[in-house]
Amino acid sequence: MSDGPIDLRTDVPHSARMYDYFLGGKDNYQADRDAAEKALQEFPAVRVTARTNRDFMRHATRYLAGQGIRQFLDIGTGIPTEPNLHQVAQELAPESRVVYADNDPIVLSHARARLLSTRAGRTAYIDADAAHPESILAAPELRDTLDLSQPVAVSLMALLHFVPGDVYEVVNTLIESLAPGSYLAMSHVTTDFDEGDDDPDGMARLLQVYIDRGIPVRPRTRAEVARFFERLELVDPGVEVIHRWRNEGIEHPRSHDKQVSLYGAIGKKV
Repeated sequence: MSDGPIDLRTDVPHSARMYDYFLGGKDNYQADRDAAEKALQEFPAVRVTARTNRDFMRHATRYLAGQGIRQFLDIGTGIPTEPNLHQVAQELAPESRVVYADNDPIVLSHARARLLSTRAGRTAYIDADAAHPESILAAPELRDTLDLSQPVAVSLMALLHFVPGDVYEVVNTLIESLAPGSYLAMSHVTTDFDEGDDDPDGMARLLQVYIDRGIPVRPRTRAEVARFFERLELVDPGVEVIHRWRNEGIEHPRSHDKQVSLYGAIGKKV
């Protein structure tokens, strides 16, 4: 991790800092706040989307720890928002080892705060681009922290819709590196619940705010999200809107699906 000065490019909005703003954080700048406020105008429920995604990360991590997973690779980790993945995993299993990977300069500036861990476990950080998974897998920080001959859970929360290029190949590269018994957990934005191009509160209008500000984003359908798991055994209930994934006994109106507009799933390599 570099100790030199970091150019945070505070004059242009960044998806991670906008996400931080939606969550009520303070690690954002005027350009991020301006873009986020425009996004709120186009899709007022975006704060619900962001909070529900954090809830799903915690829910998925607890599930994976319950399956005996003790190694986690969280790619596109974002700005620290407690509880972070390592805190959730190590609360349940103190010996858990977690590697974070991101290439956002403000995340890099906060990385040291993330590296606090339990005495039994370990936490590390890689400055790497999700579009180039080989660089993540080859990083000394990963090799020093995780044993890839043993199961690892890869977490890709609200990330792949921001990654350019062949994201299916990105996921396949990661999966091929993992031992049997490993897992993939992910969430992904969708416009499946938009009611049409003229929908005043449609997710597509929110995503256009990002695109207009130079942040590429690509929503996917349920079938397109399911394609990420073709080489895996999907955990029941499969690809589902994230607030409905194994939330038995909790009733949600169908209008909430549109507010969330994120699919989630967990798959196991067998």
